[in-house]
Order: sequence, then structure tokens, then C-alpha cells
Amino acid sequence: MSRDRYVDFLRAWAIGLVVLGHWLITALVREPGGEIRAPELLATVPWTQWLTLGFQIMPLFFLAGGHAAGGSWARARAAGGTAAGWVGGRALRLLLPAAVYSGLVLSAVGICSAVGVDPNTLELVGWAMAMQFWFLPVYLLLSALTPPLHAAHRRWGLLVPVAMGAVALVTDTLVVAVHTPYVGLIDYVLVWGVTYQLGFCWRDGLLTERRPLPAALAAGGALAFAALITLGPFPVSLILVTGQTPSNTDPPSAAMLAWAVAQVGLCLLAAPAVRRLLERERVWRAVRPVGGASMTLYLWHMLPVLIVAAAFYLTGLAPEPALGSAAWWGLRLPWLLVLGVVLAGVVRALRPLERGLSLLYERTCPDPDFSRSSHYWLLWLGLAASVTALTRFATRGFAPDGRFPVLPALGLLLGTTLLTARRRTTADRNPAEPKEALREAA
Repeated sequence: MSRDRYVDFLRAWAIGLVVLGHWLITALVREPGGEIRAPELLATVPWTQWLTLGFQIMPLFFLAGGHAAGGSWARARAAGGTAAGWVGGRALRLLLPAAVYSGLVLSAVGICSAVGVDPNTLELVGWAMAMQFWFLPVYLLLSALTPPLHAAHRRWGLLVPVAMGAVALVTDTLVVAVHTPYVGLIDYVLVWGVTYQLGFCWRDGLLTERRPLPAALAAGGALAFAALITLGPFPVSLILVTGQTPSNTDPPSAAMLAWAVAQVGLCLLAAPAVRRLLERERVWRAVRPVGGASMTLYLWHMLPVLIVAAAFYLTGLAPEPALGSAAWWGLRLPWLLVLGVVLAGVVRALRPLERGLSLLYERTCPDPDFSRSSHYWLLWLGLAASVTALTRFATRGFAPDGRFPVLPALGLLLGTTLLTARRRTTADRNPAEPKEALREAA
């Protein structure tokens, strides 16, 4: 009852639009020789890049994540929890399902590679199953940085996201104008970190105590975005388009930052009306399951595309009008409906796995007061190995060049092992001690 339904709604809304957007822009073509290829809709039909303004909804996911993390860390800190214990718990909630998903996909890649599946096909499938992974290392890093970021928030409030945004603009200038290598990587943390930090401010009322502020964020962000894509060098697409330079997402650009600020403002303006709607139990009962299954939906939503491709495209049953034609768009509705039905079946089949992951999390999550030096550094090493491996999957897929990715797979295995290693904690030495604080911190 203490949960903010609107925050849960934002997560569910963001995940729903991510899934729908990925499905909508996925185009499959069966070649005369029977191979399946996936032409890039945003590059082939350029006007569709405007659709990304509605489907690039990840700023709201970081906003909701910051809101939830700020409350969780504040409660854990008040209860005497440590940064290592809290970060370990948050990282495991994200990493366990990602590691299991990666393990299953990598097993399939290994089997297919061993039996001689075409490397180009394997690379395409491996990329499709990892296309959503960019979010995971960024979110893990922001979760790990939450204690110092929240400390800065308590001291300086709104000045923190303003400063982060200013540094992000300087960094983006170096990327676009000077072409400084690697410096753009900082913007993954800075740009998405702005909305994450604004989540702290939102939770503490700093964004709503002044009535004009949400409208100013929405209008100012939208005007800045319009100026940057018309007068500046940035494209309209908020999703990566092959060959497009500069890109708004690789790394996140000034235009992406402006659009994220506009989304935050719109989110705050819509909050009162949506909260009233969510008070209706019938509406809330429809939203709650999506939020509860958000990680499963996010990780597994491209599997139905592979299933449908095998069932209808490899067999030649699917009609294939010209990409972007009226007939092609007309077939998007049955395409989305079939994928939705398949995904519902996948989610249902994964329920036993989710229960097993919940039990594993309870057994391996460190206590909030975890600070033993003998294991402290192992936790951070495991987090670093996991972030590195997930970043590699996000950029190269699960089968780069049609081969099994040995080093990233070992890195993820190492990171997960270190993070899930059983630790002898205070509660282990005294089994009667309750673990309510652990659950609260997680």
C-alpha cells in the first residue's frame, strides 16, 4: 500500500512501449535462397524516424528508477545499512535474470555453432537477442553510484542534475565538433544519470513544489530538442540508425538530453490525472502484472520474433509486401497480435524460472549491513566484470561474426559467481534475527 502506483505505472508503460516499438520496426524478408534478413526500417523508410519520439521512452524508466532507488537507499541507510549491502542487493535483482537469460541464449549459440548454422544467420539472431542490453550496464552503474549521487542530492538538490547536464553538453561538444575518441562514453552515465537524479528530486518534492517547473521542463526540453535537430547537427531519430552521424543514442547526445527533460516535464504534468485513474482497482489490476513482469518482458520480448520468423517466414507462409508500403503497414496489426500471444505464452512458461530466481535472490543477497572486508572487494569486482560483459553483448551481440563470445561469456559467469557467492553474515550467525531490513533495502 505504500508503493507509488504512478511510479509502477511509468515502469510498465515504458516497458510496454519498448516492446511495441521493437516489434513495430522489426522487418523480416525471406531471400530466394531461404535465408532471412532484417532490413533496417528507420534507414529504409526515413520518415519513420519521427516515430521514435514516441517510442524512445527510456528516460521515464530511469526517472522511475531514480525515484524508487532514492526511497530504497534512504530507508536502508536509516536502518543502518551499508552502501555495499544495498548495491549488492540491487545489482542481484537486475543481474540474476539477465545472467540466466544470457546463459540460455549462449547455450543455444554454442549448439548452433557446433552443428554448423550459417554464421551470418547466427550473428543476426545473436544481435536480435541482445539489442536491448545497452540498458543493463548503464543501469547497473547508476545503481552502484546511487549512494554518492543521493548524498550529493541531499546536499545540493536540483543543482546536481543541472551540473551533470552541463558536463554532458561539454562532452557532447567534444564528440561532435572535435571527434574526441572514447569521451562520449561518459555521456551514457551523465545523460541517463540526469533523469535518474531527477527521480531523487521528484521523490523529495523538488520538482513539484514550484508549479511552473514541470511545464518549464516540458516546454524548454521540447524547444531545445527542436532547435538542435533543425539548427544543429543532430538527427530526429532517437534510436540508432546505421550510418547516421552524429547519433542521438551512441553516445546519448544533447538532443537526447533535451528530449529526456521534456519527457520528465510531461510525466510530472500528467501525474495527477493518471494517479486518479490508477486509484480504480480495475485499472490497477491491469497495470500491476506488467510492472511485476517488467524484467521478463524486457529480456525475452525478441524471442517471439524468432519463433514467428521460423513458423511463418522460413516456411514461406508470411506475405511479404514492399517494406513501408500501405500493405506492409496493414499487416503490422496481425504481426503485433501474433507476437503478443507468443510473448504471453513465453512469460507463462517462465514463471517457474522466476520463482527459482526469487529463491536464489533471497539466499544470496547480502545483508544491508554487509561490510566484511574479505568479501567487500569481491562484490565490486563481480559488478565490474558483469558490467564489462554486458557492455560487450550490447555492442556486439551474442554471436559476433557468427562465433561464440568466449571472453564475455566467461566475464559474465565470473561476475555472477562473485555477486552470488554465499556470505556468512550477521543473520547467518544468528538465524533468529529477522531479515525485514534486507527485503526493505532490496
